[in-house]
Amino acid sequence: MNREQELAVVRRAYAKQIMAAAGVDDPRVEAAFAAVERERYLGPGPWPVLLYTGYTPTPDDDPVHLYYDVLIGIVPERGLNNGMPSFHALLMTRAGIRPGDHVVHIGAGVGYYTAIMAHLVGATGRVTAIEFDATLARRAASNFSNAANVQVREGDGFSMPFENADVIYVNAGATHPAENWLDRLNDGGRLILPLTVERTLHGAVFRIERDGEGYLADWVCGVGIYPCEGGRDDASEAALDAALRKGGWQAVTRLYRAGNLPDDRCWLRGHRWALAYE
Repeated sequence: MNREQELAVVRRAYAKQIMAAAGVDDPRVEAAFAAVERERYLGPGPWPVLLYTGYTPTPDDDPVHLYYDVLIGIVPERGLNNGMPSFHALLMTRAGIRPGDHVVHIGAGVGYYTAIMAHLVGATGRVTAIEFDATLARRAASNFSNAANVQVREGDGFSMPFENADVIYVNAGATHPAENWLDRLNDGGRLILPLTVERTLHGAVFRIERDGEGYLADWVCGVGIYPCEGGRDDASEAALDAALRKGGWQAVTRLYRAGNLPDDRCWLRGHRWALAYE
């Protein structure tokens, strides 16, 4: 068995491990994690692994060190990481990415998870990867220079226009959804929406699905994630903080594009939108 064959075995074991850690069973997502080479997107090692004691470099540049359910620093001095694989396995499973879909990845970083989504949409689909940080966007663009189904764009994913999407996958913490995200979801399209407060950078992820003129919503999991540039304001953050403190996010079933719902139906009321119980 040569080195590439050995790493393929390691990646298959890694994919099984993270699916089990996420508590999900989706053969297509598992196969995508097994197929994509994490080291291709993270650059040469050794790599900084975020442990309880802080960032610790891997012993050497052997890619096998990347195939665990761990955070790898991409800009460690800013606390910016290539996210936890099991977290993304859960969210991608819930997003239900299908062959032929158009996925918009907000906060693409260096593109590792973009590549997994590109594998899921296949040759008939495409991924629009948007990254705010210019250096990371350049790295991602270089990583996908030969990819026919991925376009990398530098800019603010909260306000940047893009074509209608089947999945909008937000990989940063906002205080509220962008109107553009809701506008650009195809009927049946899914928005993965992490909402966080700056005080802790923690919050909740919701899956929003467009249903004609309405939006279904349900809670997916808790989250601790880097903040979304352009996607935060003080009033929305105060309302979100209050909602998280009171609890009840698991009962959310709808997103409304209106701010005049009765208080007893709202978990979180924003400016011209609400997450509600029915």
